[in-house]
Amino acid sequence: MPTALLKTMRPKQWAKNIFLFVALIFDRKLTNLPAFVHLLTGFAVFSLLASVVYIINDIADVEADRQHPTKCKRPIAAGKLSIPAAWISAALILLVALPMAYWLSPGFAAIGLFYLLLNLTYSKWIKHMVLLDIIVLASFYVIRVAAGVTLIEVERFSPWLYIFTTFLALLIGTGKRRAELGLLAEGNNAHRRVLDGYTLEFLDQLITLASGMTIITYSLYTFSAPNLPDNHAMMLTIPFVLYSIFRYQYLIQVKNTGSAPEDVILSDCPIQLAIALYGLTVLVIFYLS
Repeated sequence: MPTALLKTMRPKQWAKNIFLFVALIFDRKLTNLPAFVHLLTGFAVFSLLASVVYIINDIADVEADRQHPTKCKRPIAAGKLSIPAAWISAALILLVALPMAYWLSPGFAAIGLFYLLLNLTYSKWIKHMVLLDIIVLASFYVIRVAAGVTLIEVERFSPWLYIFTTFLALLIGTGKRRAELGLLAEGNNAHRRVLDGYTLEFLDQLITLASGMTIITYSLYTFSAPNLPDNHAMMLTIPFVLYSIFRYQYLIQVKNTGSAPEDVILSDCPIQLAIALYGLTVLVIFYLS
């Protein structure tokens, strides 16, 4: 059961919580050790809260998951983790995570609780609503950024990063829907009813729009944020963002992957290399220039 529970908690999807570090990195506090440790603890707590969502979602979607070609292998759907054991595990995790979140910051606890409730609302109703499902799905990434802001003393965090994160998340969410629609082209309504409201052509248009706005908003950030170098060196990072977005579009539209964005990032070497070079360039510009 411990192995089945850990798999249900989705450790790979904890990678999404890296968005909590946006404030730390782009407010140029990465070398502030107390702030880093505080945020790292927040990362662990937020991952536990996210795992509660995954457990409850798997309980609620158990019948639908059993009809899915890959989700049928999830522990609850496959019968490797009983529903009563899953409920007990979720309750125990909450008893640990919520007090720890409040200890870190009352604001962080409030955002974490809001994230939890919005996720449950999404799973129950919103994920069946065309367009609203993608928008709320994208909001989860923005919430992560906001949660990170509450954990440190932010001095000059640019609002452009919130807008950039919003469009980047819309791109990821739309790509996820496109991959699901392609995978479940036959009998897709048996798993996710909302897919009946989408077509590949419509989703491709949304992907193009979200990609363009992601690039534009990031570019605006690189020369308008208040805490960037006066020589506009941050603009040197734009090519890495361009390539990563184009590569992601290629994977979801040509290679028909992307149903799990974290799998794309963790398995695609070109995107990993682009992200690594981007991170290295940011560190040089922020801390060595």
